[in-house]
Amino acid sequence: MILKKEHWENVFASKLEKEVSWFQNKPQTSINFFLDNDIPKDAKIIDIGGGDSYLIDNLLELGFSNLFLLDISQNAIDRIKIRLGIEAEKVTFIVSDVLDFQPKTTFDVWHDRASFHFLTIKNEIDNYQELVSNSLANNGLLFIGTFSENGPLKCSGLEVIQYSESKFERIFNTNFNKIKCFTEDHRTPFETIQNFIFCTFKKN
Repeated sequence: MILKKEHWENVFASKLEKEVSWFQNKPQTSINFFLDNDIPKDAKIIDIGGGDSYLIDNLLELGFSNLFLLDISQNAIDRIKIRLGIEAEKVTFIVSDVLDFQPKTTFDVWHDRASFHFLTIKNEIDNYQELVSNSLANNGLLFIGTFSENGPLKCSGLEVIQYSESKFERIFNTNFNKIKCFTEDHRTPFETIQNFIFCTFKKN
């Protein structure tokens, strides 16, 4: 885990926000998830591995008021705090590897865009599934996005696991009901295309 932390601290210390492939000034797919599912403005929402993405900015603009952001990189958290300015006081920031996270509360929404696919060992994946199951309230929503089976094999120099709808179902079907899955192309700042799969699950 230390090596992963060092990797991400270096990424956020050495690269500008538009020098990473996941940059989105307006993460519309994630925003649509919150709007399409009529997520209450006071819902307890956690963004996993969000780094310095603009999802939190957009959720604040939409009036969401109970926001948590977890990232392994202190540098990433520092960057988004600086960008948000006084608005950062409305967000609970957590610097932790997700697998070391021990929440003292339950969440209504667990959002993870492009973090889960970095877990490449079975026990890590199993631990993540258990963590999500224990951390979401009954009827809570999981929105998860990874590279699809048509997506890249690596991201930021690290190996990832590609996912399909059936792979997601095998992992999460014990404690969750699938609502929907879809694939989508993400255009990077370097004008390359990465194919993602996004799935929404409800805790049963």
